[in-house]
Amino acid sequence: MPNLCKNKRAFSLWGLFVLVLTCNSTERTNGSSVTDLLIGKDSFMKDETEGQFSAISYNIAGLPAIICSAKTPRASSIAAIGKKLQDFDIVHVQEDFNYHSQLYDGDDVHNYRTETKGAVPFGDGLNTLSKFPLSNVVRVKWNDCTGADCMTPKGFTYTRVQLALNVFIDFYNVHSNAYNTLKAASARRENIKQLSDYIRKHSSGNAVVLMGDLNGRYGFFYDNIQLLTTENGLQDAWITHQKRGKMPEALKIIPAANILNLTDSSETIDKIFFRSSPTIELKTISYSFLNRLFNNKEGLPLSDHHPVSAQFAWHLKPERKHLSAHSHKAL
Repeated sequence: MPNLCKNKRAFSLWGLFVLVLTCNSTERTNGSSVTDLLIGKDSFMKDETEGQFSAISYNIAGLPAIICSAKTPRASSIAAIGKKLQDFDIVHVQEDFNYHSQLYDGDDVHNYRTETKGAVPFGDGLNTLSKFPLSNVVRVKWNDCTGADCMTPKGFTYTRVQLALNVFIDFYNVHSNAYNTLKAASARRENIKQLSDYIRKHSSGNAVVLMGDLNGRYGFFYDNIQLLTTENGLQDAWITHQKRGKMPEALKIIPAANILNLTDSSETIDKIFFRSSPTIELKTISYSFLNRLFNNKEGLPLSDHHPVSAQFAWHLKPERKHLSAHSHKAL
């Protein structure tokens, strides 16, 4: 979805700025005293060689209700989203703008969270909630954008997640340029190139999980999402579990706009990528397109997206286990 949601009214930057200043739901909150906690000592972490975790990516449509295409009331819907997200270990949200307090304040299970950068037009809408320690949080703005997507510092975040003693995975939360005009798709291709370059430079040799609203498709000729797999060795959880490793055919036809009508077998713009490292074997046990869990009592989606999730399993490779055991003996 675009940064300002699909099928919404066009606003000038100044008009949007005034709207934000006058909106009474733009309160910033850390959510808890442990927000954005950076780990210094990891002695409290268990010395484990394998484990599992669940992860979810969700564009929560947190723009002011007047300019958002989500059909349900935003404050109460995002509060409901926050409660449902507590079932997942690591959460990436996009468009977390004007109702951030509703998302964070009722959550007492994710002890590690990134701090909001504010409502539109100040924040990027990207945040991570985790039951595992976070560190090295970096926010990167896209070099290229078009239209309404240029009204906020849209981009991606890099966060290091610690799963166990001396076990880390690099996490990326992404929100790419929206729309499928040739100009917008061109900017999105540059977004993916910028992201790919960053991963090569900053996550070389590391296990990676990348989740977010990429706004692009393998099945759209003018997108280049596959660059993440060819240049960075990432696997797509949907391709792995639903397509048996086969990429969709790239067509020049403009994709259907209503992503709420998709199923597990359909390609969505919300994606989950992952890769192992020389020391950590990482794989997905399952992948789910959650088109029912995040609905209200009337059956209406709580956002203008459905989230995607995956269950991950990891283990240290034999050579890493040997080195770990040797180092403990030396101590």
